[in-house]
Amino acid sequence: MRMGEDPAVDIWMADNLSKDAAIGVDPWCVSVNTAQKWERSFSKKQQKLVQTSKNLVDEVWKSRPPLEINPVIIHPLEFSGCSVQEKLKELRENLVQEKARAIIITALDEVAWLYNIRGTDVSYSPVVHAYAIVTLASAFFYVDKRKISSETSFYMEKNGIEVRDYSAVSSDAILLASNQLTPSSSVNKAEHDIPNKIDSNSRGAANDNVEEESSNNLVWVDGTCCFALYSKLNVDKVLMKPSPLGLAKALKNPVEMEGLKNAHIRDGAAVVQYHVWLDKQMQELYGASGYFIEGESVKKNDQQKSLKLTEVSVSDKLEEFRASKQHFRGLSFPTISSVGPNGAIIHYFPMVESCAELDPNSMYLFDSGAQYLDGTTDITRTLHFGKPTSHEKACYTAVLKGHIGLGNARFPTGTTGYTLDILARVPLWKDGLDYRHGTGHGIGSYLNVHEGPHQISFRPPAGNVPLQPSMTVTDEPGYYEDGKFGVRLENVLIVKEADTKFNFGDKGYLSFEHITWAPYQRKLIDVSLLVAEEIEWLNNYHSKCREILAPYLNTTEKEWLKQATEPIGA
Repeated sequence: MRMGEDPAVDIWMADNLSKDAAIGVDPWCVSVNTAQKWERSFSKKQQKLVQTSKNLVDEVWKSRPPLEINPVIIHPLEFSGCSVQEKLKELRENLVQEKARAIIITALDEVAWLYNIRGTDVSYSPVVHAYAIVTLASAFFYVDKRKISSETSFYMEKNGIEVRDYSAVSSDAILLASNQLTPSSSVNKAEHDIPNKIDSNSRGAANDNVEEESSNNLVWVDGTCCFALYSKLNVDKVLMKPSPLGLAKALKNPVEMEGLKNAHIRDGAAVVQYHVWLDKQMQELYGASGYFIEGESVKKNDQQKSLKLTEVSVSDKLEEFRASKQHFRGLSFPTISSVGPNGAIIHYFPMVESCAELDPNSMYLFDSGAQYLDGTTDITRTLHFGKPTSHEKACYTAVLKGHIGLGNARFPTGTTGYTLDILARVPLWKDGLDYRHGTGHGIGSYLNVHEGPHQISFRPPAGNVPLQPSMTVTDEPGYYEDGKFGVRLENVLIVKEADTKFNFGDKGYLSFEHITWAPYQRKLIDVSLLVAEEIEWLNNYHSKCREILAPYLNTTEKEWLKQATEPIGA
């Protein structure tokens, strides 16, 4: 089933099941948004959605491995840049503003961000399997208590957070619905943090505060909350609205921004080291003309070629280079390492037993990233170690032009990624080309590599949240020719205030700052297709690459980078 091409799951079920059919779901595995959407689809055919009491997969999964008990890790202030107390205070101000008395938080990255913790429960994302409930006076953390060390327990207590068993969130949601959820000890009573938006001088009576607090009678639930918890609440007293933590998390504080920039510098050095290594290997093992020279490869006989490079073996080498860098904690997603036709598969994942061998006569695309204590990275580059065709160069250049066009954009405050998406596509559209994925997503600060609520995309949800200063977003246009090759180029950008000559409408203007550093392959660029502004940007970017990455490279690597970043037109 292809999303966006084949019928959605609920439509297919409604059309293929009998009238009055009942469709069972595990409510812990379905979001409120999904469940309500399905209910609407099913009701049109007099069908209904039924919450099952057991997960049927669990019932038949006899050899299921036991859960790993991974510790909850405190994320220190030197990397988070904002204390738990500050985050809780701002969250409670949001609750008062929306007339809510509590919020249920189920997104794992939001729980981790709010409480300044990290973990290893999910591959590639440093989060913990946990829930959180925050009220105007208390904060609760629902987790397997075996993951809590004495140090973490003290940290939670110090910050007014009560640790409860993971399974207790179910019964506590019921208590919350009837306004009976209370902390078991005084440590969680944070009345001094309760925001009071009433001016007591103007109201003149303490009773007004009581009246204001009692009017906050809603429980805030995000549409991504699991259907099971939502079902335990009084629907009439639910505030269904996107979590305020999504935007708060997306707006990076100065410490997070500095950390992200530093992480991307170290990551860029690893990517350049990978380029240097791969260039040498392709020449020695495959007789390739290499990264710099456009030429036919010299075929090696089997005796000469005792080793071979595969999509998996080279991506493992890239991970080695990253692992040598300070604060490395793992990859941020499975590396997309793809040769030739595999590069045309947007979310290709190479497997050891079936992956392709590198080919000096084919395009090579790698999309990869890492988790560092001070930031999360995501970068894509497309390479060719032989003689690219004029068509491949034209496609690469069109993608590069879109990549530069978006990255150089200046736009008024209030602009969304839905509006900007076209900038990355125009150069491709001129030749009747396009790509089917979005152009940019937010990126976490040692958190999920994909985060919202903003994005740059042609899909309507990208119009919901304007871009704001201190947001991060990727710039990753591409082109994919089925059965032949793929091109994608990706940098991470930070949204910042722009210095414009005028300020029409007093709106204020924004622009982007690139924080990813790795060269674009010059021999894949058809310079005749670039305009002067694009050439100037490319030369300036490459000059910065040399300057910024040099301290992290050895002499050989510096020389390679110098050659890779020679000015165009020099």
